[in-house]
This record gives sequence, C-alpha cells and structure tokens, in this order.
Amino acid sequence: MSREFKSPVTKNLWEYAVVTVSTLIMVFGNYFFKFPNNFAFGGITGFSTIVSALTKLSASQFTFIANMVLLVMGFIFIGKGFGMKTVYSSVLMSLALGAMDRWFPMGKPLTDQPILELVFAVFLPAVGSALLFNVGASSGGTDIIAMIFKKYTSFNIGTMLLLVDCFSVLMAFVVFDVTTGLFSTLGLIGKSLMIDGVIENINLCKCFNIVCDNPEPICDFIIRELNRSATVYKAQGAFSHHSKTVIMTTMKRSQAVHLRNYIKKVEPTAFILISNSSEIIGKGFLSN
Repeated sequence: MSREFKSPVTKNLWEYAVVTVSTLIMVFGNYFFKFPNNFAFGGITGFSTIVSALTKLSASQFTFIANMVLLVMGFIFIGKGFGMKTVYSSVLMSLALGAMDRWFPMGKPLTDQPILELVFAVFLPAVGSALLFNVGASSGGTDIIAMIFKKYTSFNIGTMLLLVDCFSVLMAFVVFDVTTGLFSTLGLIGKSLMIDGVIENINLCKCFNIVCDNPEPICDFIIRELNRSATVYKAQGAFSHHSKTVIMTTMKRSQAVHLRNYIKKVEPTAFILISNSSEIIGKGFLSN
C-alpha cells in the first residue's frame, strides 16, 4: 500500500529513505552471509562470488566495478528511462560493500552453520529487494542488463534475469563444489519466493463487503474515524427478500480490526465478508 503525502518533496524524501534502508539491508545480507559462503545466486552479487574465486578481486570489489560499468551502460542505452532511485541504490550498494570490505574484512563465514547462513543470505537481500521494488526502484546490476535487452530485443525481463541467475548457479557447481552449487540453487529458489511473499505482505489490505440494515453509522465511522471511503448499494436477500444495504470498502490491516469491532458493537447481526488483496489500484493505494 502506498502512503499519501502532502507534497512531492516529502514523498521523495520518504522514498529515498526507504531506498537507503533497503539497500543497506541487502549489503548486510550479501557481505556477511552470501560472500563468505560463496553462495552464487542473486545477479551481480552472486556472480561476484564466482569472479572472486577466479581472480584477485574480492566479491565487493567486483560488485563495485560491475555496477559502475552497468550504470554507464544504462545511461548510454536506456537514457531517460533509467530511474534515479535505481542509480542511487546501485551507487550506495557499491560504496557500502567497499567500505565493509575495508573496515570488516571477512576471511571465513560467521558461523559453521551453512544452512543458517543461507537463510540470512536469502532473507535479507529478498526483503531489501522487495522494499525497493515497492517504491519503483531496484539495486541495478543485472536489472540494467535486462532493461537494455528489453529495449532492443524481444526478451522478457523476468526470463533474462532468471537466465543470468541460473548461469551463476551452474558456475558454482564448476568453480566450487556440488555442496555450494546445491546451496546456491536452493538460495535462488528461496529468494524468488521470498521477494514475492514480502511484496504481497507489504501491500496487503483488507477488503470488506458488509451487508447490513443501518449503513449510516458504519459509513460515518469509515469516513470520519478511519479516513477511508466506501461504496454503498442496495441488495435483496435471496431467501427472505428483505431489502439490505451493502457497504464495500478497503483499508489497512490495522484499520480493519477497528472497523470489525465497531460493526460488532453497532450492528451485531451484520454479515461481513473480509478478504485479502495485495494489489489495489486507486487513490490511497497503488498507482497505475
């Protein structure tokens, strides 16, 4: 669900704050859990583990170089379609990884529990990516390659990203060992599922269909107390043939609890149908 802001400046500040926090979450997960274990999934950061094993460059150094090269390519080939929030996130990630490499050098994994570290290597970057996608940004990297291919070819972005990730995972089997390759495969599957799940939970709303006899107090509560609106229409019971009023409204999960309790208090006999939705387009929710 999107927030409503009184001015574009406030909206931009909020979005860049989200991008900053999201990117740093991804940096933490990549640097402390993915890189030391050579987990080769997740675009440029995944491929960087392969490069670091074959060259003298560290994973952080290669990520920095690759992101900067891809940013330049993005400006050349994509131009105005290249979002500034994506540029900011990509630069911040590159600089933050470089700083971590210098201040907190990692010679080995934090623990001797690879499954535990895989969970964090999947969870943290997935949460960061989901938050970025939710404000219309990404961390750059292979997303830029996919955007270039989309502009000049008929390739689908999702397919392109999946092919790049699969190539990194296959390389993990060759460069490292079967165990690392299998962990990377599991990480790739887990991250894809996790990102979708996080995005859905961020945007999750409650949709109400309330069948009642006295809609006025309920509508008044929705408008005045919850600062939401509603659609009201007449209906008729199929069995009783009695006239009823149906109130349709959508709101945040926290607001839904207050509305449900209020309806139980003012009209206990009301029939309430509550459903979940993570994609609602309109004022106060997602934009087209």
